[in-house]
Amino acid sequence: MPVSPPRSLTELFLGFLSIGWRSFGGVMPWAHRVMVEERRWMTEADFAETIGLCQFLPGPNIGNASIVLGKRWFGLAGALVAFVGLFGLPFVWVLVLFALYADFAATNATLRAVVTGVGAAGAGLFLGTAIKLGRALARRPTALALIFACFLTAGIGRVSLFLVLPVALGLSLVCARRGWL
Repeated sequence: MPVSPPRSLTELFLGFLSIGWRSFGGVMPWAHRVMVEERRWMTEADFAETIGLCQFLPGPNIGNASIVLGKRWFGLAGALVAFVGLFGLPFVWVLVLFALYADFAATNATLRAVVTGVGAAGAGLFLGTAIKLGRALARRPTALALIFACFLTAGIGRVSLFLVLPVALGLSLVCARRGWL
């Protein structure tokens, strides 16, 4: 299936709005589904590369991606429209849910259990998206080696991401220039 970026600011806004309003428990799975599978705005590889860049930047990954992609397709106006589309409704919902949770959580065990269940579902969505993103890299042994090295260093070795990310970026650039990625 060919990719087709959004044709208007309205389409961009509605696309990111659709990601934001259904992203309870995790934004990444919905972002992937909307941008790659439903609307076909980008390929799996482009999504993985964009998210990789956005994970390196400070701030929320998909928030960064909304700005990067909005700017890519429509300039500054696109960056603003995509960001507001993504975060507008969740911002309101978080304020309302916080008010409700603050009033009822201390006395309601069922509400606390629901919040725990939603957290578990979000973790499952995150793992599923990680597997989807990994498929685009599965045929690249050098990329898999870099992923594994970062996981071992940061995840198991507990080395700070402030050290791991610049080293991984440098290695990735060297590997890309040599045609290994």
